[in-house]
Amino acid sequence: YLSVYRTAAPDNTLAGFELPGAADRRQIARLKSEIHHLDKAHLHLQLGDIYFSQGKLKDAEECYRAAYARDPQDEDTRAHLGACLARRGRPQEALPLLESVCAQNPKHDYGYTLMTLAEAQAAAGQTDRALATWRQILALYQYSRARVQFAELLMKTGAADEAKKHLDQVIDDSGY
Repeated sequence: YLSVYRTAAPDNTLAGFELPGAADRRQIARLKSEIHHLDKAHLHLQLGDIYFSQGKLKDAEECYRAAYARDPQDEDTRAHLGACLARRGRPQEALPLLESVCAQNPKHDYGYTLMTLAEAQAAAGQTDRALATWRQILALYQYSRARVQFAELLMKTGAADEAKKHLDQVIDDSGY
């Protein structure tokens, strides 16, 4: 069981050990209170992000949908809702959201939205589109994760030589 030691505030109220997740619980309580009083899209998005990071994808989806209902133009909301749907095994629902964000801003969230789009395309059986998206990602970034996932997809299509080149690049970049 892990705990966190907090240094004392001037009034000595916050000194001592804290159980893991206590900060998240305080943040969740604060956000729920603010949502109750203000009901703003960005508050629902922040709450959804906490749930997403905790792996509570159903709760995250509910929050993202609430944020989307309040501001459907926000690219973070669309990207995060799309990522959540993709992680929940619903790539067909995720694709329009992810595609709309990536069409506006292919570098959104340092390329992670584009990588989620490629993963969703592959999961939806759109192999050619996924390969094209992975190529776009690799033209913009040198993420090892992107190279490995691209190589895995290439292997599934029978392009072993090209996959090997990308995996060799990952090994070269790692310094081993």
